[in-house]
Order: sequence, then C-alpha cells, then structure tokens
Amino acid sequence: MTTAGQPASGRHPRLEMSGIAKHFGATVALDAVDLRVDSGQVLALVGENGAGKSTLMKILSGAVRPDAGGIQLDGERFAPDGPLAARASGVAMIYQESNVAPDLSVEANLILGAERHRLGFIDRPSHRRRIHDVLARLGRADLPLAVPVSALSPGDRQLVEIARALLTDARVVVMDEPTSSLGLVEIEKLFDVIDGLRREGVAVIYISHFLEEVQRIADRYIVLRDGRVVGDGATPGVTVGALVELMIGRRLPDMFPVTSRALGAPLLALDGVATSDPETRIDLTVHRGEILGLAGLVGAGRTELLRGIYGLDPIVSGEVQVAGVAGGKQAASGLTPGVGLLSENRQAEGLALGCSVGLNMLLSRLGPFARWGWLDTRAMARTVDELVERLGIRARDTGQPVGELSGGNQQKVAFARLLHHDVDLLLLDEPTRGIDVASKAQIYEWIGELAGRGKGVVLVSDYVPELLGVCDRIAVMHRGRMVANRLAKDWTEHDIMAAATSGEGLAA
Repeated sequence: MTTAGQPASGRHPRLEMSGIAKHFGATVALDAVDLRVDSGQVLALVGENGAGKSTLMKILSGAVRPDAGGIQLDGERFAPDGPLAARASGVAMIYQESNVAPDLSVEANLILGAERHRLGFIDRPSHRRRIHDVLARLGRADLPLAVPVSALSPGDRQLVEIARALLTDARVVVMDEPTSSLGLVEIEKLFDVIDGLRREGVAVIYISHFLEEVQRIADRYIVLRDGRVVGDGATPGVTVGALVELMIGRRLPDMFPVTSRALGAPLLALDGVATSDPETRIDLTVHRGEILGLAGLVGAGRTELLRGIYGLDPIVSGEVQVAGVAGGKQAASGLTPGVGLLSENRQAEGLALGCSVGLNMLLSRLGPFARWGWLDTRAMARTVDELVERLGIRARDTGQPVGELSGGNQQKVAFARLLHHDVDLLLLDEPTRGIDVASKAQIYEWIGELAGRGKGVVLVSDYVPELLGVCDRIAVMHRGRMVANRLAKDWTEHDIMAAATSGEGLAA
C-alpha cells in the first residue's frame, strides 16, 4: 500500500511538482510546494482563498513562471513556455470562470487553438469525428454543435470545456471549482465524467471549497495554507472537520451560527408576479428579520425572479411592493434605495474588473463621502480598510485591480459593496460561490446579523445544506413556478430535491 502523496512502487507519478516557489514582490505566494498525482487518480487541492492554489495551477499551465522548483510529466522535465504549449503537452485547465467564447458555436469552441489542417484548410470531417467520439464518451453525443455556446445551460457550457480538454488527449486535467455553476443533477453527471476519466488513466486535480465533494470524488487530498503544504493523505477516512482545521489552522466554530431575531413587518410582497410566462405567477411575502431561501434546479427561475424584483429584468404580470411601495412592472431599485442585489455572475455584473478593490466597494455609493463637491478620500480609505478586515479579503493592497484577485476574494468584494449600501432588502444569488469554508461561515454569520438588525434576505443557493442551515423559510421553484414554501425546520434535503425535480410540493 502506498503512502499519501507517493506514487505506486515502480511507477513514475503522472505529474510531479517539486519545490515550487513564487514571490510577487514581498508577497510569498508559494513556498517549496510539492505535489504528486498518479495516472487514473483524482487529487483534491484544497485551501482558503489566497492559499496559493491558483498560482500553483497557473505555473502548471505555463501562464506563470516559478522562481524555483521543477515539474515532471510522466517522468520527463516539463517547462511549458505558455498555456498553448502546456495544452499541447497534455495539461488541460478548466477554470472556475468560464473560458469559452460565448458568441462562437460549440464546434468552434471545441477546436479553437487545436485546429488540424489538410492542404492549408481546416480538416472539418476529422474534427467532427473526434468531437463526436469525445461527446459520446461524456454521454452527450446529442449536444448541438452549431448553436452558440451562450445559448447553452451552465452545465452544458462546463461540458464544452471538459470536451475541449479531452480533445487534446489530456494526460492531466485541472478542474477549478467545476461545480460552482452547476445544479445538483448536473453535478452528478460531472462526477460520472470524472469517474470515466479515472478509468481511462487521466490524472485529475480537483479544486473545490465543497469538502463533501472532495470526500466523495477524490482519492487523495493536499492542503495549502499561506503558500505551503500543511497536510496530505488518502481521502477515505478524513473528515470535513479535519480538512477545515488544516486549511485555517484552527478549529472552525459552528458552520451555521444561530442568531437571535424576530419577524417584523412585511418588507417584500409579490402579488401574482411572473417574469416570463404569465401562467407562472408567484405570491410571496418576506418580513423584516427573515431569511427566505429559494431552492430549485438550474433553470427553475430563481435568478430571473430576483432580477425581476430588483428591476434588471421586466416582469410580465403582477405587482412588486417593497416597504409598502408598489412598483408594478417598474424597477424595485427605482422605488427605494433600500434594495440590493448580489448577482450570481460577479464578473459580468457584480464587479468592474479593471478597477481597484476600493473603488468596487464604494463607487456605487459615494454620497457618505461627499463634502461640498469634494470626496473625503481619507474617510473612503478607512471604510475600505474596515470592509477588507471585516470580510478577510486577501489582496496586495486596496488599489489592486479586483480582476487580479482569486474568485473567492472577488465574491467577497462584491458582498462588501452590498454591505456598504446598508440596504433593507438583500437579494443574494449564490453569495458563497467560490468561497472557502471559513469565509462561508463568516458570510453566514453576517447574513444572520443583518437579519437580526431587521433586514430582509432572499437567498438563492444550489447548496441545500446552506439553505437548511441559514434560512428561516425555504421555497422551492420548478420551471418558473413556486411549488412549495415551508419553514426550514419542516424540510429535509431529500424533500427539497424531490420538490425541485418533480414540481410537486406543499404549496404555501
């Protein structure tokens, strides 16, 4: 039997990274990191946001050069001079943020950068045969090749990225938070794909903050903290609590802290609201001091409902009332400054990636800093520093462009902007997506404290334990309809899934 982190006797590991070090100025991103993974093995790479996971994988992909250390692929030195060279050598990256060209077709995305030519022309018949073979391996030979990727579901877009990796005859596939945009059914399909890769001898490096997924899918784990390896081993038998302690260096308090709060007056009232099909009308009330969870499969209409309430998308029928003010089909955000939305698509809608951390937090609400036509920059800096410390945001400084941060830290900046607005009604669409477990516990605590101060919260999440642990009530949506609405204590995870998939449940 092999020890954790060691290849089977007599075999080279598929991938071996030894003594990898990287500095960015005075910041130590990686400090003598060793990582090994065998063929047909799934290695979970876990750690808090900013622990060094992304930097390590960027070095593997050729996007960043290490200051020290070396890499071997199947026993041979591996030093790619860029991502294309790494991909050509069999190292495929599937990033947390979608890396597809949304306006190009599925077929164009799959062959982009890996085109085969014959007599100066792209060999389309050869490409299509290879594409068909790969999609068949993934159980999706029916995926339409001519449609633009933007028309696909999040799960199918993820599938396109995986298929593109397999088309390059990948020996190592890196998946960075692959389930962050997937629903529960799609996650099961992804796990089937990973099992197939394992059987075919592909080495998989699986990065996730969902430690239950790590327990289920990974053979081994390695934990990074502050750029160093602090633990590794075989996944069977390791507990979530043990992984968390390695990640954060201390025992994590209750994941879902209990906060004291009482229901107040109605804050949000929906009367026959429909965002697309007039037949899918929704009646709903959210009180001050209440956290309402919205469960459902991808495409159930939860995001569309939040966007309709906020006014980003129109509603086709019904009336929205916020704090007693009726808006009909007008934007709720235009009725009152007391409504805030945290978008699930942080890069496209939640952040200005080229602007600094500080500007992203404050730019949409500068009124508190305005004095006689001037901005109090010292007060702005103090507020930014307080939010950075409060949410544990890791950045070189508050002037760093937010697009350079890890996905989890970007999400924290988007949440900090919402806290700065101090709204009465918070519409949170996947607020903990891509955030490590310690930061999730912190976010849960803040959500509870906000509700305790009389705020109303509507929380959309694909992570059912999150809904059960945080919310006072949970409503389930199915194909645009709200099919059930109960107190959280009256739900089980199984019942939520049954209502989400069947569309049947106990109506409110």
